[in-house]
Amino acid sequence: MYLPSHFEQRDPAALRALMREHPLAMVVTAASEGLTADHLPLELEVAGDALRLRGHVARANPLWRHADGREVLAVFRGPQAYVTPSWYPAKAEHHKVVPTWNYAVVHAHGVLRAIDDAPWLRELVGRLTDHQESARATPWAVDDAPADYVQQMLRAIVGIEIEVSRCVGKWKVSQNRSAADRAGVASGLASETAEAAQRMARLVRGD
Repeated sequence: MYLPSHFEQRDPAALRALMREHPLAMVVTAASEGLTADHLPLELEVAGDALRLRGHVARANPLWRHADGREVLAVFRGPQAYVTPSWYPAKAEHHKVVPTWNYAVVHAHGVLRAIDDAPWLRELVGRLTDHQESARATPWAVDDAPADYVQQMLRAIVGIEIEVSRCVGKWKVSQNRSAADRAGVASGLASETAEAAQRMARLVRGD
């Protein structure tokens, strides 16, 4: 990933927060037929400075076989938004402005291992489900389904775990513009109704 120093995000807390808030990762691996990309919700576990990502794939998905023991890349995408030059005060001064796209991403590098273990998977899917259902008025739980059906579904999946060796964060949030232009971008984004634009406005402001 091309990463100018002024866009690099080095704060571990910020990287971990993005990974938790946007858990659907793109997992990139190298297979015999070339590069492959799978889109998987991943759970982040933090133990001191060590990070692990856990998820599961369909048993029919070749990812867990061809990537077992190999280095993979998990890409987490956070807020993103188009930036129009019309938001820059500099436009009125000299018109030397162009559009751009702001975004925040985390690249997590590590080695993947497959985990074909029903109790491990049951605990994982329980945690993933509970986390996503927690804000609902009537949360659904895995135990709400018949036990034999749950066992059948568990046999159809395989767990994966990525031991993260390094994380790289890129926050492209108008740091290369003047303070006036950044304020114009934040104001313009805040005036839009899309939630992604609102989130990006907060990143540009540094909230």
